[in-house]
Amino acid sequence: MNLDAMLADLEELVLCESYSSDHAALARSARVVAEQGRRLLGAEPETIVIGGVPHLRWTFGRPRVLLLGHHDTVWPIGSLRDHPWSLRDGVARGPGVFDMKAGLVQLFHAAAALPSRDGLSVLVVGDEELGSPTSRPLTEEIAAGCAATFVLEASADGGALKTARKGISRYELAVYGRAAHAGLEPELGANAGVELAHQIIAIADIAARIRSSSEAGMVSVTPTMLSAGTSTNTVPALGRVAIDVRVPDAAAQARVDELMRELVPRVPGTRLELRGGPGRPPLDPASSADLFKAAVRIAEELGIGPLRGATVGGGSDGCFTAGAGCPTLDGLGAVGGGAHAAGEHVIVAEMPARARLVSELVRRFVQF
Repeated sequence: MNLDAMLADLEELVLCESYSSDHAALARSARVVAEQGRRLLGAEPETIVIGGVPHLRWTFGRPRVLLLGHHDTVWPIGSLRDHPWSLRDGVARGPGVFDMKAGLVQLFHAAAALPSRDGLSVLVVGDEELGSPTSRPLTEEIAAGCAATFVLEASADGGALKTARKGISRYELAVYGRAAHAGLEPELGANAGVELAHQIIAIADIAARIRSSSEAGMVSVTPTMLSAGTSTNTVPALGRVAIDVRVPDAAAQARVDELMRELVPRVPGTRLELRGGPGRPPLDPASSADLFKAAVRIAEELGIGPLRGATVGGGSDGCFTAGAGCPTLDGLGAVGGGAHAAGEHVIVAEMPARARLVSELVRRFVQF
């Protein structure tokens, strides 16, 4: 693997901003990613636009192995002004460099190094950071016919591969009350803000209830963004709270959903409306076990040091491929840290070795 060539490709991707919610930026990014893939893979991608979001797919023969990544980032357009691309002392920085533009570079260079790409499918989606609302069916359809999926998302701490991920559910609870003048006749109102407070306490208690009643492991049910009211002298008629849920297994995800739907109002005259539900399923350790063992053996053969596995709370499209029944190994991308934050960075010396590992994994599993 030629590190200089990889760094040139990485700089090109980072300088092409690709905020998930900006369709025009995603279209520009898709053109750049397509050109890199075309040059390195020797084939034109299929560009699949769903709901304005561009996804790229390369298919070589009957797919047996899926290489999976995304080209969108969480960084709004203009972030390069405050977080410019830089490469100093072996560390690359810039918006999306770790999550996951370096992973895309490694993906393409790994595939380019294969003696044959027959049996390989490459999918680069454009909405992963939003939860993959348009690309999920496409990802699941491809994965269902494959023997293995290798996800080029960034590694866990210290370069560990991601052998398990928590499942993610997202909800919004709306509380409807009745407005009234807060000074003249508050008793005529039904305070959605007070009801919202009751519900936040009840929601925060759900995780503890699950932990005390099962072997569900670490479950988090976290009220996040909230709002209520329209003015300081009006009884609030509407309140909202968003809820982030992380679960280790499908049973816990189902139980949280059940308890969320059992919430009842406490303040007379108010009512509740729950939206959302389970999103990404958990990536079960059993789905990655055999692939991880193979990766450890290959890493030893290549002399690139011992590999570790890690369980992480963040989700990825690897959750969908595992949920579709395809053995999945995640976190094969960049080594570095600071995803989604000002300190986002990549240790560039690790990029060729990680690409070699992926290339060898594909070569062995594409024959299954």
